[in-house]
Amino acid sequence: MGPLPRTLELFYDVLSPYSWLAFEVLCRYKNIWNVSLQLRPTLIAGIMKDSGNQPPALLPRKALYMKNDVRLLGQHLQVPIHLPKDFFFVIFEKGSLTAMRFLTVVKLEHPELLEKVSRELWMRVWSRDEDITEPQSILAAAEKAGMSTGRARELLERVSTPQVKNQLKETTDAACRYGAFGLPVTVAHLDDETYMLFGSDRMELLAHLLGEKWLGPVPPAATARL
Repeated sequence: MGPLPRTLELFYDVLSPYSWLAFEVLCRYKNIWNVSLQLRPTLIAGIMKDSGNQPPALLPRKALYMKNDVRLLGQHLQVPIHLPKDFFFVIFEKGSLTAMRFLTVVKLEHPELLEKVSRELWMRVWSRDEDITEPQSILAAAEKAGMSTGRARELLERVSTPQVKNQLKETTDAACRYGAFGLPVTVAHLDDETYMLFGSDRMELLAHLLGEKWLGPVPPAATARL
């Protein structure tokens, strides 16, 4: 019997394009590296408030850099990111609270679908410039991910329950305890050490910490799935 898989926690919010980039790379490596990837839906607004941080898009120079950076990284990592036309309205007015509560319910009830539903929500907002706040939008993402319409409606009805609200808050608080000041955050549990890595561009460092081989953002084993 070989060594047990090391646990990786990915804290993410579908409102964060950098979270999508980290998510896709880690999903490509989860069956290549000896790891157990745990997806942790988190509310980025809660992390920003708790840490006192501000979204980079609030600073004009950072906003301009971010738009170009996300576009280039999407090309490099082969993730189909296209910024929404009304970027600020999507980020600061619409937000992601209902979407992240829905993903919290999915994790509780159908963890096997969490990866697919998360990806469909990112595809809507960050690739096709579609809504992720209205019930029909969330249902459409869930159905495209393979969930039946009836089951998706049942889960959507639970997004305002205390259980779901508390679970999302607990996950967000856990990220804050690790030291998060934004998303994505990857937490690697290695023997007696825990490492918190911020951003989508720490994968080579993560490979080093794990003692695994970095094969680039699109490893050969993942090519067939693109």
